[in-house]
Amino acid sequence: ARAKRPVALLAAVAVAAAVVGGATAAAVQQVLVPRGAGSGGAVNGSNVSRSNAGTVAGVAEQVSPSVVRIDTRTGSGQGTGSGVVLTADGEIITNNHVIDGAAEIQVTLSDGKKYPAKVLGTDPDKDLALIKLQGASGLKPARLGDSDRVKVGDEVVAIGSPDRLTGTVTSGIVSALNREVTVPKSEQRSPQRQRSPYGGPGGSWPFSFEGRQFNGDTGSEKTSYKAIQTDASLNPGNSGGALVDMNGEIIGIPSAIYSPGSDSSTAGSVGLGFAIPVNTVKADLDSLRKGGPGGTGGGAGTSSGNGGGYGNGYGTGFGTGF
Repeated sequence: ARAKRPVALLAAVAVAAAVVGGATAAAVQQVLVPRGAGSGGAVNGSNVSRSNAGTVAGVAEQVSPSVVRIDTRTGSGQGTGSGVVLTADGEIITNNHVIDGAAEIQVTLSDGKKYPAKVLGTDPDKDLALIKLQGASGLKPARLGDSDRVKVGDEVVAIGSPDRLTGTVTSGIVSALNREVTVPKSEQRSPQRQRSPYGGPGGSWPFSFEGRQFNGDTGSEKTSYKAIQTDASLNPGNSGGALVDMNGEIIGIPSAIYSPGSDSSTAGSVGLGFAIPVNTVKADLDSLRKGGPGGTGGGAGTSSGNGGGYGNGYGTGFGTGF
């Protein structure tokens, strides 16, 4: 998500009502007949809820506490993305484009608590970043799965904060694997950044897919990655959030969407979303904890405080992410 409001693009997916897909588990009644009782004997009844295991509702209940909203303040405005909790003391994985150029970072948990955060490390080549909450404890870490075992057709759930709607849940399937997506390493470096505060003409974001250019030139400072493609609805603000399998394990980090329109007011999900495989994340964590190839962090997000906020709450900020 590269623009932090709805835009027309293959936007890098960077950003509070929860919309939970799937039906609520129905209550079923189990009838118990005491041993030795006849047909006319007393009947004891108890209501037993059907297990949520393997359902969208069950995955959402299990994983939503491990997904956060990330609000950033940059020199050009504000932006919103999402992140995934890795440790109880507040390590959060997200996309590099979500926090790129941020002077301040504020993280909102699923329960509404807010924390300032600082950057630990960045890897623009993989579009990954690791941030750390200040003063946090007792968080629920997500379980990281194995993206090498993902198959086309697998059911998945996406959790994030599109347009700052914290904890939004959508569902779908894995529609393709190993899609190569090419995007600018940084919105600050993108040639389109000069023309529009939202990443390009008409709110679009430049990208390259299977050798074709969309929404302008991606420039010389670009990176490519093999992505998991999904038809789960992803929108501006989902960047850095969670793509989850039906066992409740993270299999990818949503990072890009394709929208065919040119008007940012009508842009949205068309069922073509892309996520960085979680095995790429796991392989990069040690490097990110040491600062990452993008350089050491630590300078951002030290002054936002627990009571701060950005923008008007509905994605009016601009900057990286979508």
